[in-house]
Order: sequence, then C-alpha cells, then structure tokens
Amino acid sequence: MTNETAPPRRLSDARAAALWLLAALIVGAALVALYPDSYQQDGGTHFLYARDSWREPWRLVDVWGRPLFTLLYAVPALAGYPVAKMLTVLICIATAYQTWRLAVAMGLERASLVIPLLFLQSSYLLLSSETMTEPLFALVFVSALRLRHAHFDGAAMFLASLLPLARPEGFFIVALWGLWVLLARDSGQSPVRRALALRTLGVGMLAWWLLALAITHDPLWILHNWPRNWSPSEAAYGHGSPFDYIRRSAEILGGWLLAPFAVGLGILLAKRRASDLTSSVLFILVVHTVLWSFGLFGSAGYPRYFVCVAPASALIMLVGWNAIADAIAKRSRALYLAIATTVLAAALQSALRYVDDMPWSRDTWAIREMIEAVPKFPVDHLIASQADMCIRLACTNDGWFPLSSDTAEMLKRLRATPPGTVVFWDTDLGPSWYKLGAADFEAAGFHPVLSRSFALAGRLPRFFWHKPGSIREQTFTILAK
Repeated sequence: MTNETAPPRRLSDARAAALWLLAALIVGAALVALYPDSYQQDGGTHFLYARDSWREPWRLVDVWGRPLFTLLYAVPALAGYPVAKMLTVLICIATAYQTWRLAVAMGLERASLVIPLLFLQSSYLLLSSETMTEPLFALVFVSALRLRHAHFDGAAMFLASLLPLARPEGFFIVALWGLWVLLARDSGQSPVRRALALRTLGVGMLAWWLLALAITHDPLWILHNWPRNWSPSEAAYGHGSPFDYIRRSAEILGGWLLAPFAVGLGILLAKRRASDLTSSVLFILVVHTVLWSFGLFGSAGYPRYFVCVAPASALIMLVGWNAIADAIAKRSRALYLAIATTVLAAALQSALRYVDDMPWSRDTWAIREMIEAVPKFPVDHLIASQADMCIRLACTNDGWFPLSSDTAEMLKRLRATPPGTVVFWDTDLGPSWYKLGAADFEAAGFHPVLSRSFALAGRLPRFFWHKPGSIREQTFTILAK
C-alpha cells in the first residue's frame, strides 16, 4: 500500500510546491514595484557597489561590499535597480526550492509547506525584494546543507567556504561546519582524514585573497579594507540586551509561526535529529546575542541577520507544524484545514504589514517628486544623504560626494567644494548619520533651491491595520553652490 500511494503523494506535493513558488514570485514582483528602494541604506549602497564595480574593480573585493554579492549583481546592476531587485526575488525563489527539496530528502510530511513557512518569516519577506546580502547567503547555505544531506561532503564544504564572501556570519558558519566534520564519527573516516578535509572550508577565503591581490596588488587588502566601525573594542552602533532577539522573535520568524518553530525545535533537540539545522540557528542566535550585547564588530541588533539561516528555521517550523497538524487532524481534518488556512493567511497579513510599516523605504516616493520638480538636475557634483538619490539621478561615484561621520572634516570639505555643487538632503538620515542639516550647508556657502515636507503613508490598504503613528514625516531640501 505504501508503494502505491507514495508516488501520487510526491506528485501532489510537487504540484503544491510549484504553486507556492509561483505565488511567491508574484508577491516578490509586486513588492519590487510597490517599494522601489530598500528599507535601509545598505540595500541601495550594495547596488551602487555592484553597478560601479565595472569602473572601480576594487569594489569586487571590498569587505563591506561582500565579494560574492558584488560579483553576482554586477551585470544585473547595469540594467538598473529594479532588475537587481528582481534578481533577489529569483534568489529567494531558488532558496525556497532548495529548502523544499531538502525537506523531501529528509522525509518530512507536507514538504511543500516549507515554502510559505520560509517566505512568511517577517524578515525574509522584507528582504526578498531588496538588494541586501542575507538572501544570497541563505541560498548558498541551504544548497550546501542539501549537498551535505546527500553525502556530497566535499562539494558541501566548498559551497560553505563561500559563505564568508557573502556575509560576516559566514566565518562563524564555516567554524561550525568544521565541528560537524570533525564530530562526524559515522562518516567512516579517521579523525586525521576528517581534519585534513577541513582545508576545503578555506577555499573561498583563498579565492578572495587571490582576487584581491590581483586587483589591488596589496597582499593585506582584506585587513587594510576592514571597515573601521567593525571594531572588536568600539560599539559603533551601541549595544543591547541579551534578550533583544528573543523579544523581537516575531520580527525574525513571524508571530504566527513562533509556535510551530518552538515545537519543532523542541522535538528535534529531544530526539537529537537534524542537529545541523538546530545548531546553525542556535549558534547564530548565540553569536549575534554576544555581538549585540557587547557592541562588537559593528553589530546593530537587526532582526534581518537571521535571514541567513531562514531555511533551517523553516525546516524546523515544518517539523513542529507536522506535529501540531497530526494531533489536530486525528480529531478532524476539516478543523486542521480551517486552522492551517487561518494561520497562513494571518501570517501573510502580518508579514506584509511588517514590510509596509518600514519607514525608510517610503522616502523614495518623495525623492522622485523632488527630482521631478527640478527638471534639469545637475549631477556632476552631488552631495546626497541617501543612496536612492544617487541611484535615481544615475550619478557615478566620481560625481557623488563622499560623505563621512567626521563632521568637522565634512564641514571643511564642504567649504572647499566648487561652484555648481548640489546638495540633496533630508531631515532624518542626514542629521542622524552625518550630523549635518540644511543650516550647515547654508553656512558653507550653499543656497536653498527647493524644500518640501512630506507625510508618507504605506502602500497597503487600511485593512492591514497599520500601527498608530505609522505616517513618516520627512522634509527634503535641495541646495546649490
């Protein structure tokens, strides 16, 4: 009976997976259209790094820029910001596919459900249409995991070795992967052979070093290029409580999905199964908790960091979902279907609201209006407080005035700027990041050209229940010298 029913079930699950992936693609494309910019400045800046790497090859090996991301996005970035954002959508679709295939390989029931359990994680949906680096990390991570489960250990370690080129979390995952290899007593290899196999985990860093040497001719490029605010002794972005990530778990996993995650984690830990899934999620939680608690290496306490291991979280959720579903379905299948539909619909509503409530992503609509109000906007010498300003004006890095957090140095350089220099500034990121306002530019010899205030609301209908005070108040100013 099992042999007769298994193929139809697999076929049905494959069809369900295809439908889930299609739905995710449609939602992702809609998010690209609705939110043209990133929810943080990092997204736009990563795009600029990729776009301008053709003119400035050192960006391909830049530590902050992430070499793997910049290499992959360099060509799509030439076609424009929306095209680069759609690449992220496709990367997230590929990640979901790989996660589903891994669920099938693990023999998990309702394997196709892992796709919505992945996309409905709040931070994952938020980044699924952005040019941030976490989604690419997640794709490489789950692909390596799938190879590991298929016992292609060498190929799995090679892929894992690329993770430091995608995100700083890669250094920690590579270390964890090394422990998995060393402790894999059922591999049939001696401890010495397992230790020697670890050299594969260094291939990615070696490739990075060689490429950096070829481009910059500096054998210590990675060390010299290391961002100053990634210091082990300076809390550049402050520090938080050891319980911050626990308190913000709804932003990481989605409030409606916390129960299946907790149940799945408990089951896997109790049965000592899928230790690579549980250890990777818990290890990243511990690492980021320590980094954020002490303000180490530029940690800022963002929930988006956990998108890196979102596929593992989704698989853990599926284990918990199945346990809950089986308990309910035994009593009433109709009740299970009703509860499952309600939970998934509520999780979608919550995740979409999370995306729509991000304040910084709304500024792009005001930026567009400001540019349209000045038909012949010069970009030869532009000082911009946001990356989207430069993206929309198609200015190059030569024309985009380099900003820094050293206010005194900035004021000195502003006074020395040539006539024709234009400032495009806002009243949020400009003062908070660079400690400069419109008055500082006027004191440096600039005169106001246009200033407008905006009340920026979200794009979703009111039925999505926006939080009180979700209107973003912003003022944009254009000044010229």
